[in-house]
Amino acid sequence: MPRVQPHTDGDAKGLITAKLTEDTRSVLRCPKCKSTLNWELRFVRCSGPCKSAFPLVDEVPILINESRSIFTIEDCLERRQTTSLAESPIRRVAKRILPPLGSNPKSRDNYQALGKLLAAIGRPNRVLVIGGRTLGTGMDILLGNPQVQLIESDVALGGRTALICDAHDLPFADHSLDAVIAQAVLEHVADPWRCANEIHRVLKPSGLVYAETPFMQQVHGGRYDFTRFTALGHRRLFRQFDQIDAGSGGGPGTVLAWSYFYFLRSFARSKRGVDIAAAVARLTGFWLRYVDFFLVDRPAAQDGAWGYFFLGRRSDNVLSDRDLIAIYKDL
Repeated sequence: MPRVQPHTDGDAKGLITAKLTEDTRSVLRCPKCKSTLNWELRFVRCSGPCKSAFPLVDEVPILINESRSIFTIEDCLERRQTTSLAESPIRRVAKRILPPLGSNPKSRDNYQALGKLLAAIGRPNRVLVIGGRTLGTGMDILLGNPQVQLIESDVALGGRTALICDAHDLPFADHSLDAVIAQAVLEHVADPWRCANEIHRVLKPSGLVYAETPFMQQVHGGRYDFTRFTALGHRRLFRQFDQIDAGSGGGPGTVLAWSYFYFLRSFARSKRGVDIAAAVARLTGFWLRYVDFFLVDRPAAQDGAWGYFFLGRRSDNVLSDRDLIAIYKDL
């Protein structure tokens, strides 16, 4: 499914759809009442009882239910800094020239597995990316898959944002998507369980979900950082899904490297001090991340992981808590 190109015949409908395919537009719904949408020159308007109008910015529809979201349409219109934290010049230079502290050795293999599952469906797939303002680690594998149509959404405008929405009220019809990706996102939502229910609602009966969520990671989203999950907690979050694969996304090496940075950061008295701590941590502690390539799958490392991934298929069954605790394997 190629991206739709703007029409040149003066049709208002065509002027606003460059970032979304016709196929995607057909399954978009009002985030308030889930009615179909009518596309106008500067707005997307609900055809149902609420009659809400949602503006477009740079051809991106802002489909947010403000009555149930911590974000507002005005945030987007004014391009306010919300989840994207400003970086100083020192921090940007350090990121360019110094190695990162964290590693994610499982993502590429997991996206390869997801891509194969989608290819097996035998037709083009609608794949929603929650938090898709930037491309996640390993996700570039899906960009070259002709069977995958990524719908990259976020709560703010960004280089890849094609749709602005809140995962608590996904603006899609029931059973309309083939897969949903939430990579390093669910710690930043106020109610991850509600978001998981929304993912279940919008997926087709055999739809797939892929999520990566931290456990042993410090606050990294400012005021928009709410929750952490153990391995069992993460599995319970997706208890309405049959597990295909799950495990540690990164090991104790990354946890130690991040803890080292936050230890240094605790001595800072200004933002400049935090930037210096980050640079020192990267320069002297980057090597710890490589240990994870040896530890990430070791049984003794699972309880100390930085986070966990889950790849699953939508189910009508619910994993019971009794079955959940039976999953745990002590060393």
